[in-house]
Amino acid sequence: MASRPFAEWARTADAVRATTKKLSKHAALAGYLGALDEADLPIAARLFAGAPFPRRDERVLNVGWSALADVLLERSGRSADDMRASYQRHADLGDVAHELVGASPAQGDPLTLADVDAAFATIAAARGTSAKRELLRGLLRRASADEARYLVKVIAGETRIGLREGLLEDAIARAFGRDHDAVSRANMLCGDIGTAALHARRGTLETPTLRHFAPIGMMLATPVLDLAEVGRRFPPPYIVEDKYDGVRAQVHKAGDRVELYSRTLDRVTRRYPELIEPLRAIPGSFVLDAEVLAFEGDRAVPFTRFQTRLGRKDVTGELQARLPASLVVFDVIERDGGVLLDAPLEERMAVLRRLPLGGPLRFTHGRVLEETGEALVAALDAEFTASRARGDEGLMVKDPRSPYRPGRRGMEWLKVKRALRTLDVVVTAVEWGHGKRRDVLSDYTFAVRDGDRLRNVGKAYSGLTDREIADMTEHFKDTTIEDFGRMRLVRPDTVIEVAFDQVQRSDRHDSGYAMRFPRIVRLRPDKPVDQIDTLDTVREIAEGR
Repeated sequence: MASRPFAEWARTADAVRATTKKLSKHAALAGYLGALDEADLPIAARLFAGAPFPRRDERVLNVGWSALADVLLERSGRSADDMRASYQRHADLGDVAHELVGASPAQGDPLTLADVDAAFATIAAARGTSAKRELLRGLLRRASADEARYLVKVIAGETRIGLREGLLEDAIARAFGRDHDAVSRANMLCGDIGTAALHARRGTLETPTLRHFAPIGMMLATPVLDLAEVGRRFPPPYIVEDKYDGVRAQVHKAGDRVELYSRTLDRVTRRYPELIEPLRAIPGSFVLDAEVLAFEGDRAVPFTRFQTRLGRKDVTGELQARLPASLVVFDVIERDGGVLLDAPLEERMAVLRRLPLGGPLRFTHGRVLEETGEALVAALDAEFTASRARGDEGLMVKDPRSPYRPGRRGMEWLKVKRALRTLDVVVTAVEWGHGKRRDVLSDYTFAVRDGDRLRNVGKAYSGLTDREIADMTEHFKDTTIEDFGRMRLVRPDTVIEVAFDQVQRSDRHDSGYAMRFPRIVRLRPDKPVDQIDTLDTVREIAEGR
């Protein structure tokens, strides 16, 4: 059977994008997916998930903004000024592609789902920018404006059609009359929504199981800033562990093979060579959930120092000696052929504690709390303070009865973090947002005082309500000093209170410092600019004084 036209997929994506109603999205997706054959179904499902390849597939398109923009301008016959103006309107390169291509006719045979899948595979395999550009040129030449919109969205990794993966799983379940939880579990275990869709079509959702060297999503925690909130989430007892400021890793071992995978399911084994032999020395097979970081004695090295090891495929001996990696293990989801996903955490911890860890491998620092009410808050406060003294971020509070829920965020694991402190700063520049916020100025660069000058120390885009952002957009339009398109310099008269986790040295801003994870606490119209915090205060925080 011939592959279905890609234009049908694009029309379905348009229908999903056009409505905010979940049932309408379900109906559009289920009707389309249910009519596809076994060859087209996995391709369509992956594209709706915004991915050219299965989640655990290590291939990447590796097409940069410059190549994409150049080919798009060639296809549309428009100018760079046209593209800049369009991006200012849409803040989405896919929508820019749709506008620029417009009525310009496609050339060649109409695209099918199989054509798109093959083109992505060929682009990923191509070596060199010129080869990728030529393949991309051929693909976009055959695309209409509607098709170009979604091709560019997938290539740029910014699908933005209001379709979360859970909703796509719902639609697949509806299309084939299956249980949503079964589809979700198959997706998690397969590492591919396309394969999960095939299992739903065939009625074989019970087939996928955990396999070594096929990483699955990692269980996520819900942030909690108020210690009293913990007792309202689930009853005692509570497993309380340090929240480490490192790199999440899933470790697979079977036979003599050991692999480490990142949160994004990429293989990162070669980045931490000093961990391989100690892991290989542990008898049997296992899959572990862990954190990679460095220690000086019993104190964790700040992430701002350890991050110099990240992004390197091969780590030099000098860097290993200066920042040796350690692995802190806090969960086990397979041991010697036994899959433990559905076992309660307390049972998994018992299995974990029997592992002979040593050298750079260590167990998480944790204890069990039985307290309730004010006594629980006091105990958590003491644990939090001790964790920070060990150089860690805060606490993880876990329900000992909880199963391991891959890739899901629930209330059974809580991440207790507190901002280091807050500073009063002034907004110096603003940018148009993306997606739903593309029509408002929502990204704020801010500064502290340095004598008579203002020095930028960070940028934040979260914390204000939609109403506050809309009101501030009008204010910043009126107080714009210079308009650079995406970004505007504004009159420094808006004071905000900003919370953050750390301050670190950085060349990113003219202050020489940058905040880590800044978020806006509130607007401070009550505070004049001459009373905001100073660069001396920032320096003291960074130096731990």
